[in-house]
Amino acid sequence: MSGMKLAGAALGTVLFVAGAIGILESGAADVFLEATRPDFQKISLGVLGIQNGGGPEWLGGRLEEVLKKDVKRSLVFDLVDLPSLGIKVRDVGNGVGNGSKTVFKQAADNGVSVLVWGKAALKEGEKDSDVNMEGFVYDSGSDEVVGGKRYAGSPSVVRLMAHRFADELVFRYTGEPGIARTKIAYVSAQGAAREIYVMDYDGYDSRQLTADGFLNLMPRWSPDRRFLVFTAYRDRNTQDIDMIELATGKRWTVFSQGGLNITPALSPDGNFLAFASSHEGNSEIYRLDTRTKANQRLTVNPSGDLSPSWSPTGRELAFVSDRGGGPQLFLMSADGSNVRRLTFEGDYNAAPAWSPRGNWIAYVCRTRKEYKLCVITPDGQKRMQLTTGGGVDDSPSWSPDGRHLVFSSTADGKSHIYMIDSDGKNAERLTFEGTHNSAPAWSPAS
Repeated sequence: MSGMKLAGAALGTVLFVAGAIGILESGAADVFLEATRPDFQKISLGVLGIQNGGGPEWLGGRLEEVLKKDVKRSLVFDLVDLPSLGIKVRDVGNGVGNGSKTVFKQAADNGVSVLVWGKAALKEGEKDSDVNMEGFVYDSGSDEVVGGKRYAGSPSVVRLMAHRFADELVFRYTGEPGIARTKIAYVSAQGAAREIYVMDYDGYDSRQLTADGFLNLMPRWSPDRRFLVFTAYRDRNTQDIDMIELATGKRWTVFSQGGLNITPALSPDGNFLAFASSHEGNSEIYRLDTRTKANQRLTVNPSGDLSPSWSPTGRELAFVSDRGGGPQLFLMSADGSNVRRLTFEGDYNAAPAWSPRGNWIAYVCRTRKEYKLCVITPDGQKRMQLTTGGGVDDSPSWSPDGRHLVFSSTADGKSHIYMIDSDGKNAERLTFEGTHNSAPAWSPAS
């Protein structure tokens, strides 16, 4: 397929099917390798509950529900069912007293390393009501209450309080930021249009960012989470690369030339924008300096090149090219040198996404004529398929801790956003509204 055919197929594929390249037939066999194991032992943690100290009946229960789900999703902790161990979870008040000590000892005797609990109340103010939440942490290793956090805000940010407490727990025990306050940008259908949306990492609190009435596709985050860069289709013949500031809605065009201008991706330091463009006649990879606006062409090949993805160091790019006859993954240095082919298994591999730790590249692979998610090491020595089953799986994006992936899938008939662990387990559907949700991009950590 020629470069222009590849670029032309990209628009239809972005709208309807997998990756950023046209769909091809394949006789490739499935390849399954053992999933990687966690690089550390999970910490056993029990949630004693969030007591309602005054306010609506849902207050404590909602905080507790969100906190437990965050803890479980973190993959740092093994969430323990305390009642099944005979532990009376409501016997802890402020972390003091004989009842609390008994609970602490029971938990420690059953191998529970960490206990968390809290209390929340609705405080009536002169104008508005605020929610006050306190969270406590007991560590059996030190045999004492080791921490406490207080949060205050309007009832509308109750979920955020639980997310923040969960992130505090992750940071306390790993030294790394948690993901509970991260966001996911994605594309959602509005009639015949496709617009950019942002939601919490667990699928809640979605809000619409664009309202152009046509096509806005392939959003990607800036390193500081303040901006999104995406492809804006002014009409069927004009595609620009735009940037929008989330806090203000301010928007401007970063690159506008004739032909396709698609698959933008900002470098880890935000100083460069890599993207594909056919403004010089063939779909090639370019690098735009966001400070000087200087534009450099990185690939020079009669075939089509698309979908650049930065390594976490910013020194390399993964991309897709059909220079070998069908779409495959390639790597090159950030200046366009040292180009080498990465994938050889199967005749369709596309939509690369480099993991935050640099040890894996996720992508869309085709096995038995099904489009699924695979990962491969940058040296090409290890490869495994993550997803199975029906439907088209597309557009993988890593969580900032590298323990999860978000992607779109038609497994339930319509295209929706899903989350999975990095070993392919624990699939969780995140979107339920609308007829089409796709192209997710996971934000950096806050």
